[in-house]
Order: sequence, then C-alpha cells, then structure tokens
Amino acid sequence: MPAQTGPSVAFREVTKRYSARVTAVDAVSLEIAAGSFVALVGASGSGKSTLLKMVNRLIEPSAGSVAIDGRPVADDPSHLIRRRIGYVFQNVGLFPHMSVGENVAIGLRLTGETGAAARVADLLALVELPPEFARRMPAELSGGQAQRVGVARALATEPRLMLMDEPFGALDPVTRDGLGQAIRTLHDRLGLTTILVTHDMAEALLLADRVLVMDGGRIAADAAPHALLAGEGGPVADALVAVPRTQAHRLAELERGA
Repeated sequence: MPAQTGPSVAFREVTKRYSARVTAVDAVSLEIAAGSFVALVGASGSGKSTLLKMVNRLIEPSAGSVAIDGRPVADDPSHLIRRRIGYVFQNVGLFPHMSVGENVAIGLRLTGETGAAARVADLLALVELPPEFARRMPAELSGGQAQRVGVARALATEPRLMLMDEPFGALDPVTRDGLGQAIRTLHDRLGLTTILVTHDMAEALLLADRVLVMDGGRIAADAAPHALLAGEGGPVADALVAVPRTQAHRLAELERGA
C-alpha cells in the first residue's frame, strides 16, 4: 500500500469568462475524492483544460474557488502551489539545451535539495528508463521517452496531486497505450490523486475510476466507467462512448471477414 494518499480537490461555482460572449467554464461545482483517478473528457472547446489549469492557477477563475484538501489555492502564491502539484502536458516542454538529468532535476534545484543525481536515477527508474538516459539530450529521445521524462520531472518534488493535460495526444497508439498503463500503475503505487484531461473516451474508460464529461463549460455527466458503458451518462456521454464501441464492432466484423 502507498505511504500517502493524494489530496481532495473541490470546485465551488467555478467560472471562467474570456469575454461577454465566451464562457469557457460555467459555474462548475464538484468534489474529487482523495486518492482517486478522474478523467475529464469532452470535445475541443468544452472547457476541460481550462478547468484543470485553474487547479494550479495557470488560469485564474472569473468567479468561484478551487480548494485542495479544503484550502483555497488562492490563499498561497501561485509558484508555491505549482511546486506541490505535478503537471504533465502534451508538448512536454523539455529544455533542449539541458540534459535529461538536468531537466528532471529542475524542481529539485528550485527547492535547494541536495543529492539530485541519485534522485534523478530513482525517478528515471520509476518511469522505466535506464539511468544512462540522464546524460542524453532531449533531441535524442523518442516521443514516448520524452513524455516519460516529463512524468519523472513532474514527480521529482514528490507531489501528491498530478494534473495531466492531454499527455498522450502526440504519441502513436502503441506508445500511448503503454504509457497510459504506466501512469495508472504509478498512480496506484504512489497513492496520488490524478486528474487526466483527454478527448479519448476509450482512454478515460480504461484508466479512470470516475469520468467527468464536459460540454459547453459544464459537467454533462459524472459517472464510473461501467455506468457510462451501460448508457447512464446521458446523450453527450453516450455520443462519446459510441465512438470506441462502434470502432470495436467494425474491427470484430473485419476479423470475421464481413
């Protein structure tokens, strides 16, 4: 069992308006339980990434509040909030002029931690990369390897909360599936709270304990994967579930030679 459990996250009437005509997130209220793995799913422009980024204050809400373990994130300086939260995004953002080891150790340097080399080796092992990768440059990595380095960097300061914004979007299907499974294993092993933004409903159903479907800046469905598969999520969720289900049926027909 993990030695710790990640924090709870609460949204209270959270709204983000970019103009009088554009509301990205519209009065969202929900609780994410400590230690859970939650997926935020929806079409482009549904508000899922905006909602996620309000947790670590990359985006400030126009109204409402976000709290971690009951403490509003607005109570602390944004840079301190971000040091306590792991963040992985699609364009992993490794510094090209720095080695893998230096990229992973950035957070450790900011906090003044010593013994970074040993910690980097441990973190690379955690994401299933050999220690010699610490000497490589980002340009020498495949997409999947770079994303694993991004995960190692996000875990360097031992965050209890992990935010992931379309982290697998630029990867090929095989790498994407393998890395998704690795992330779920790390979540369970480390006792994290994980919030994953994805447009891929199959990915959400396979990885998450709970799926939140966003539409027009609001939560259109909030259910466990089995409930969504049973058609209990409503029309927006059903339309998203129908895509991988239809693809699976077509593949089955191809196997039968239909």
